[in-house]
Amino acid sequence: MTLQTLGGLAAFTCAATYLFGFTLLVTLLAPLGFGSSDIDAHAVVGFIEANPAILILWNTVIYILNALALAVLVVAIHARLRLKTPGWAAVTRAFGLIWATLVIGAGMIANVAVEQAARLAPVDLDRAVMLWETLHAVELGLGGGNEIAGGVWIGCVSIAGLIARSLGKVTVVVGLLTGSGGLLTLFPAIGDIAGAVFGLSGIAWFIAVGLALALRRGDA
Repeated sequence: MTLQTLGGLAAFTCAATYLFGFTLLVTLLAPLGFGSSDIDAHAVVGFIEANPAILILWNTVIYILNALALAVLVVAIHARLRLKTPGWAAVTRAFGLIWATLVIGAGMIANVAVEQAARLAPVDLDRAVMLWETLHAVELGLGGGNEIAGGVWIGCVSIAGLIARSLGKVTVVVGLLTGSGGLLTLFPAIGDIAGAVFGLSGIAWFIAVGLALALRRGDA
């Protein structure tokens, strides 16, 4: 298996983690306020006390598994871009690995928040809520509440792909949309909408870039 094929599989894995995350979000977690700025910490801790494994699984898939696949994808895209745009390739690798690091860190903190809240809730509910809120804020700061690092990486990859004509027109256009959505999460007033744009268009981008890598397509 070549690096490009492995990168394609990694991209499809990233898309799958996003799909899994959205599915669980809209079916089980949206009533708790996940995906918005109106999250109910007491309801979340109550959910954790009853179903800790669900949030552990969710965090592990959308953060940790995603970050591991993302690291492989970053390396594969770097190898693809450096043939024609070595400078841009180096920049994308730097931003991509930074993003992967932030994502896996957010996942580890999110899982610790769940574990500690589940431990404390039966004996001190208020303390469990306070602890979860604190760790959740750290999680959001690392990337769970904004997509700036991801937006910068995908935007840079798309620009490099456009210059080198090495990723395909569809991939570049979707990537620029996704990157713009990620950058717009910087603004709280539109953060929820921008985050949804980033996530949904990100699924399409990961699939497109996966096809470009796995099938070795360039100008398609």
